[in-house]
Amino acid sequence: MATTRSAHTVWEGNLFQGNGVVTFDSSGAIAAQPVSWPARAEAANGKTSPEELIAAAHSSCYCMAFSNGLDKAGTPPTKLVTSADVTFQPGQGITGIHLTVEGTVPGISEADFQAAAEDAKANCPVSQALKAVPITLTAKLA
Repeated sequence: MATTRSAHTVWEGNLFQGNGVVTFDSSGAIAAQPVSWPARAEAANGKTSPEELIAAAHSSCYCMAFSNGLDKAGTPPTKLVTSADVTFQPGQGITGIHLTVEGTVPGISEADFQAAAEDAKANCPVSQALKAVPITLTAKLA
């Protein structure tokens, strides 16, 4: 069964002095968040950016894919902690994403952990959607 999730943004003003508010329509789980060009290209100053939203989506999707792959292999994780760093270069766009994961996975070898981590990186739906951007990974077995 397909699902669709929705968000919307209301923007006022031009790119450099304007600002907007992102609203998470489907869940309402996150309060409306302010967004602006300075928050994207300079310091966040309490506002979010498209890149931070992508990082949140990618880190959570990656955890789901990695957890599922480990479970299917008979070594379900106790805990996975993943961060995603999305790099934005004004004038060039998003130039890279780096995933960092640390996992507690009883009974798995280092080699199998690394292979499963790479497989999740390549195959999580958000990674698939972002294939045009270089995605790197650092995986550590706790």
